[in-house]
Amino acid sequence: MTTVNTTTAQEAGTPPSMRLRELVFGAACAAAVRAAARLGVADALGDSPATAEELAASVRTDPRALRRLLRALSCYEIFEETADGRFAHTEMSRMLRENDPHSLKYISLWCTEPWTWDAWPLLDEAVRSGSSVFERLYGKGFFDHLHEDAHESAHVFNQAMTTSSMQSARDVAELLDLTGVSTVADIGGGQGHVLASLLEKHPHLRGTLLDLPRVVANADPRLRRGGPLAERTTVLPGDCREAIPVEVDLYIIKNILEWDDESTRRTLRNVIGAARPGARVVVIENLVDDTPSMKFTTAMDLLLLLNVGGAKHTKESMISRMADAGLIVGDVRPVNAYLHAFESITPA
Repeated sequence: MTTVNTTTAQEAGTPPSMRLRELVFGAACAAAVRAAARLGVADALGDSPATAEELAASVRTDPRALRRLLRALSCYEIFEETADGRFAHTEMSRMLRENDPHSLKYISLWCTEPWTWDAWPLLDEAVRSGSSVFERLYGKGFFDHLHEDAHESAHVFNQAMTTSSMQSARDVAELLDLTGVSTVADIGGGQGHVLASLLEKHPHLRGTLLDLPRVVANADPRLRRGGPLAERTTVLPGDCREAIPVEVDLYIIKNILEWDDESTRRTLRNVIGAARPGARVVVIENLVDDTPSMKFTTAMDLLLLLNVGGAKHTKESMISRMADAGLIVGDVRPVNAYLHAFESITPA
C-alpha cells in the first residue's frame, strides 16, 4: 500500500502540538473566509494596499474588528499585511472577488453555509451509522430542504456548481480526443457548461444535455433557443437514475456518481442500456487518493457523508463500480489537479 504524505514544507517546520491546535481551530478559518466573502472585502480592495479603516468604510464594518479578521486571514496567505499595517491582495484573496475568472467566492460560501455548522458536529454519528444525518436535523432530505426551506443556500449552491463547472469545462474540452465522435451526451450535466465547451471546440459535433427539469430549465444560454449552439443541442429533462433515453457516440458523466452506491449502479446500467455496443463512456470524478487535492477531496467526501450519505471515490472504487456495471475500462488520466477522467466503452 502506498502512503501519501500531504504535509507541506511550512507545516513540516511547525511542532505537532501547534499544528493540532491550528487544525482544531479550523472552523475559525472557514468562518473568517465566509465573513470576508459575505462582506465583499476582496471586491473592495483594489490593486493598491489599503488600511483597515479605508476598507471598513467601503464595506460598512467596524474598523478594529475588520483588522482582526484580515490579520487572521493573512496567517493563511488570504490577504497580506504590509510593513506599514495596510492590507494587500494575495493570489488566494483575489479568488474571493465576485468577477475574478478563477473566483472561488461561491464555493467558499457553499462549504460554509448555515446547515454545515449544524451537520459537522454530528460527524461521529454519521461515521458510526455510515449514513447521512440530514433528515435527523431538518426532517427531510438535503435537496428538498434546500429548495423548499433554504432558498439562499439553494442559490449559493447553484452559483457554486456553476462556477466549478465553468472552470473545469475548458479542461475537459482540452483533454478529450473526439476523433470519430459526432454525437455526445452530457449525463447529469447541470447547466451544460462541459457540453457547450465541447460544441464550441468541435463545430461538427451535436450534443444532448440531460438533467432534472428544474436544472435544464436554466441551461447555459449558449445551448438554449436563440443561443449560438442551440441548433446542435437537444436539452432533455430527465433523471439519469431512472432512464437515459439517448443513443450517442460518447457519454460524459461528470461529478454525479457520488450518491449512494445503488444510484451509481442504476446510472451506469442505464447508460449501457441506452448505448450501442462499443460506445465511449467517460466518467470524470474527484478522487480521494488523488495526491494534489487530497485535503480538499477528503473533506468533501466527509461532507457528502453528512448531507446525502454519498462518497467520493478512489481510483480503484471507481473502476470497480464501472466494471461491475459492465463497462470495459481503459485509461485513467488527470483532467487537472482536482479531476480524473476514466475512459471506457460499452460491451459488444
